[in-house]
Amino acid sequence: MTGGKARIVLVGMVAAMAITSGCSGGIFSAREKDKPLESYSAEDIYKQAEYKLETNKKPKEAIHLFGEVERLYPYSEWAKRALIMQAFSYHKAKDYENSRAAAQRFIDFYPADEDAAYAQYLLAISYYDQIDDVGRDQGLTFQALQALRTVIERYPDSEYARSAILKFDLAFDHLASKEMEIGRYYLKRGNFSASINRFRVVVEQFQTTTHTAESLHRLVEAYLSLGLNDEAQTAGAILGHNFKSTEWYQDSYKLLTGRGLTPKSRGNNWLSKIYRQMIRGQWL
Repeated sequence: MTGGKARIVLVGMVAAMAITSGCSGGIFSAREKDKPLESYSAEDIYKQAEYKLETNKKPKEAIHLFGEVERLYPYSEWAKRALIMQAFSYHKAKDYENSRAAAQRFIDFYPADEDAAYAQYLLAISYYDQIDDVGRDQGLTFQALQALRTVIERYPDSEYARSAILKFDLAFDHLASKEMEIGRYYLKRGNFSASINRFRVVVEQFQTTTHTAESLHRLVEAYLSLGLNDEAQTAGAILGHNFKSTEWYQDSYKLLTGRGLTPKSRGNNWLSKIYRQMIRGQWL
């Protein structure tokens, strides 16, 4: 059996084992199931763990058996395989903390192994899969971004890098969504300065996300409410330059022209600096 995905999928081996073992519960026959685990070889225990992983909805038994391979035969090739499979099994069971611990142990013990990239990817998605609603604390999102970046930078040619890039972009968008949610909350309650701070974060730090156009429109709303027309007009100008076909620009345009203003860069504020950078092709 080779490394990487081929080792994880296990379809051919497990199917063959299921056919030959019938109702015996895997490679351990009915007569032998009461024998002490120490009497089996590392390969036998490992294959039984694979069988349990594939045939049981809850991989608790598989996790135990993979751990026993590592315990009984700590320096064998099977122990190395069992460790990465244990990390995978924990993840399948949604025990993300133990999945990360097992994956990190694999990386520490076998940093040059072909499965080290997969171990790093497992560690990253164990954070990513815990990202919940945007209303929750975003600490896990930051950890997911860091771990996904490690996959991308350390293993750029691996089969996991492409998936890590996609998940990184989604997690990044998730953080921007959190800022937008808080900004809207403040805006609706008339706390315009606090809302501007949140929308500014999106414009300056999350320019490549799907929330940039709305954040600029919300800035137009907030600045107009404060009577800061220069900032409102400049936000509208940036919006028109980059997102002219969107509803957000149309709404901002109506707000500005309704007060006799036009979307154009005015004054010397943080938005006007972005506008100048944008015109020189340094923004978005």
